[in-house]
Amino acid sequence: MNIAVFTDSYRPWTSGVVRSIDTFAEEISARGHCVYIFAPRYGSAQREEHGKVFRFYSLPSTNPGFNIAIPFSIRLKTTLRRLRIDLVHVHSPFLLGRLGLKCAREIGVPVVFTYHTMYDHYVHYVPLAQNLTKKITRHLACSFCNRCDLILVPSNVIGDYIRDLGVKVPIRKLPTGIKLDDFRHGDPGWLGERYGIGADEKVLLFVGRLGLEKNVEFLLKAFDKLLRVYRQPVRLVLVGGGPQTQQLKEMAAEKGISDRVIFTGPLSMDDVAHCYAGSRLFVFASMTETQGLVIGEAKAAGLPAVAIDAFGVSEMIEDGQDGFLTPPDEDVFVSRLLQLLTNEDLYGRFSRKALMNAESISSGAMAAQLINVYQELLTGRIQQKMVRGG
Repeated sequence: MNIAVFTDSYRPWTSGVVRSIDTFAEEISARGHCVYIFAPRYGSAQREEHGKVFRFYSLPSTNPGFNIAIPFSIRLKTTLRRLRIDLVHVHSPFLLGRLGLKCAREIGVPVVFTYHTMYDHYVHYVPLAQNLTKKITRHLACSFCNRCDLILVPSNVIGDYIRDLGVKVPIRKLPTGIKLDDFRHGDPGWLGERYGIGADEKVLLFVGRLGLEKNVEFLLKAFDKLLRVYRQPVRLVLVGGGPQTQQLKEMAAEKGISDRVIFTGPLSMDDVAHCYAGSRLFVFASMTETQGLVIGEAKAAGLPAVAIDAFGVSEMIEDGQDGFLTPPDEDVFVSRLLQLLTNEDLYGRFSRKALMNAESISSGAMAAQLINVYQELLTGRIQQKMVRGG
């Protein structure tokens, strides 16, 4: 098969969507299929992509480092036909996603859309009329879904959510897979050596964007409470960058816990793997996740998680087995942290279970499922044409 992927975000930008695209593309390509990616340009065109990535002229956005593609190319349809594209897979209901859908209809191939993001939960980045913006965003996302042939969602709860919004086309659950080996061979000593963390200190780790939607303020408040009752040395390590970075640093300073909180900024995936290996627990408070890919990464490293029970995260943690799910209550969150910080037998059971459960979302297994989805859709389209007399 020849698959065209259209996305509004791609390398060098880092995000869960980008990791999902790259992981699936690598695994699918290894199985003999061709994946071509259509994405925004960041500076000069990257040369390491061997003709498999096509870049659109783009403009800088108000979000530093993120470019917005100009969704226009007079050669696009010709290129898709030359590549003999069998199917278009879009990863956004905006700009390049809409362009991908339009071109797919014009060349007569099916369209798959992965619903990665709770788009209506990001309207806090719009300065005015947020309620109206939320309604418009929901309408645009729903109407876009209904123009596609199949919607992929990373969790059942997101499938139910968009069905309630009015999505009528078929929906299939297919999480992003985890490249297990990438997270099972981290250096446990790297984190301590890099940031001066003592060997006797236990590390609570967060990996993700430092933005309002990730609810990192909750983690700082909970950590502050933990420090008042847990008398052993402990650190909170926040891996990632984002618009809330300075505000969160100021919040840590106001609470007097700056010496206990480490802001690493963005790190390479190799270094992130080292962070997992050198940590005791993974902590997560986002209430807008469609999957919670980082929780899967933590599990692959044998790291139990404590997280708020919301949307996709609820399906990534087996509560009481490989981690804990809590309400958005700081005291409950802290009590679960204490259980895993103080009970070595419980921690060992959770860690072993996390490693075991990570196998079910390996990148290879998920890619095999995606290929089956593509083939089913193509077979259905061919049969449909035959029924119509094509």
